[in-house]
Amino acid sequence: MPYLVEILLPTIRSRPTRATLDGVRKELTDRFGGVTLHVNAPAEGLWEDDGHVEEDRIIVVEVMVDDLNRPWWSSYRADLEARFRQEEIVVRAVVIERL
Repeated sequence: MPYLVEILLPTIRSRPTRATLDGVRKELTDRFGGVTLHVNAPAEGLWEDDGHVEEDRIIVVEVMVDDLNRPWWSSYRADLEARFRQEEIVVRAVVIERL
């Protein structure tokens, strides 16, 4: 069953360098054969934390995979959280149907 894995990388607080993003691009391309980074149109995320509205801009990273290796993705998410200095980075997967 194919999946689209999406990684929501923050850009405001962590201010990733081009080298950091290139590293993510290379890692995922080497492992999965391709990746898409939406870097020129970052999305805006808002959430409430202790009564204050927090804001972040995110880059969406997409990878299509045939199988979902949950332990690997969990480990990779933890690595990204350390690299981007974040409490949590969202990594989500949706089942896709190729048309």
